[in-house]
Amino acid sequence: MVGERILEQTEHRLRHKLHTPRFSKVQIIALSFLGIILVGMLLLLLPFSTRDGQSTSLLDAAFTAVSATCVTGLIVHDTFQHWTLFGQLVILVMIQLGGLGLMAFSVTFSLLLRRRIGLKERGLLQESVNTLQIGGIVKLVRQILLGTLLFEGVGAILLSLRFVRDFGIGKGLYYGIFHSVSAFCNGGFDLMGVRQAGSSMTYYAGDPLVNLTLISLILIGGIGFLVWDDLLKNKWHFRQYRLHTKLVLSMTVILLFGGAILFYLLERDGILAGEPVGKQVLLSLFQSATTRTAGFNTADTAALSDGSKLWMVMLMFVGGNPGSTAGGVKTTTMAVLLIYLRSTLRKTKGAEVFGRRLEEDVVKRAAAILTLSLMLDLFGTLAITALEQLPLADVLFEVCSALGTVGISVGITGSLTVFSKLILMFLMYCGRMGSLTFALIFTENRQASPVQKPTERILVG
Repeated sequence: MVGERILEQTEHRLRHKLHTPRFSKVQIIALSFLGIILVGMLLLLLPFSTRDGQSTSLLDAAFTAVSATCVTGLIVHDTFQHWTLFGQLVILVMIQLGGLGLMAFSVTFSLLLRRRIGLKERGLLQESVNTLQIGGIVKLVRQILLGTLLFEGVGAILLSLRFVRDFGIGKGLYYGIFHSVSAFCNGGFDLMGVRQAGSSMTYYAGDPLVNLTLISLILIGGIGFLVWDDLLKNKWHFRQYRLHTKLVLSMTVILLFGGAILFYLLERDGILAGEPVGKQVLLSLFQSATTRTAGFNTADTAALSDGSKLWMVMLMFVGGNPGSTAGGVKTTTMAVLLIYLRSTLRKTKGAEVFGRRLEEDVVKRAAAILTLSLMLDLFGTLAITALEQLPLADVLFEVCSALGTVGISVGITGSLTVFSKLILMFLMYCGRMGSLTFALIFTENRQASPVQKPTERILVG
């Protein structure tokens, strides 16, 4: 009897185990983003979320929720003119949750309730904030949340100094907070529709305080949480930084100032012509910084030259840094591939930089990310071009803005048909998850075959 009972219990446990769905860490994070999107969409569907008291269409509410959660900034309705204070706050919360990740906030509540953080939660956190190791992850999350409060708070104060002057105390403080959070999380949503729909930050194109504050928030939010930790530990001692931090800082400086110089050269006879030198510098720096997935703009994007649009597309494709609020293929991905290209051309053994050799798996992962992102951009552009009667350059710009979670638009988002908006929503979600990470959602649980096939040489190039 005892033996039969043990056998039945074992069989019941096995049956329960087989029928219980097991989600990987990547799948859980993907579902958490979908959960934020769903709740946000339902709240935006409420009549008192809109100024006219009418319920927003399901597609437009879903599009806005995806754009906010994926910290993109593409909009089908002007944020100020269409949404009430309640709707704007819903969007702001989605930006904050989407920028830092739901897992970080879940652990924060657990810490406040003095609950123990288990190994599974630590693993989820490691995947969520994209760190190299699981040790010290809870301490890192504390630093992330405290740093977020500090930077967003300082940013809100600085922006409020200007907005209070322009809009009064109450509205000025609120605008300072909203745009500080949106900039730090690289969200790109703004409330400048109070002046003119879709104007973004163009009214402050020559304002050093607004420009430099937003640029700083964009760069700090997009530099990566692992880099924060390294800078905090090693201060200004560059040689003591991790290789990851060295690559991130180097690429950030090159892209920021290189992008600004190229923008100036491309637009010196265009939108920059006749402007004061100071304003030209601010316009060039801001466009270079914001295309790294922030989404604000101080220049009329539709009025830019084709060369400038192409350069912005390239910057949007690269994006920010891993483990941050930014999107794109990431700076380290491009750095790894460029280092490997140099190694191939020099015929050296292994890809080396800063006195270290890169792992082969990192190179393969970087190549996979680049390939998948290029495929998504190209197929997305082809699909929307087939559906819409729009110039190819405008569609490419919009698609790269969606996949890179940038949010800068040439003004065609609101006029797109249903299927085109669905394509952009899919691209924004892939961009926030990461193209390779999104692909792993469907393949991560597959077992790798222990048998390797024989090799055979082929010709390439």
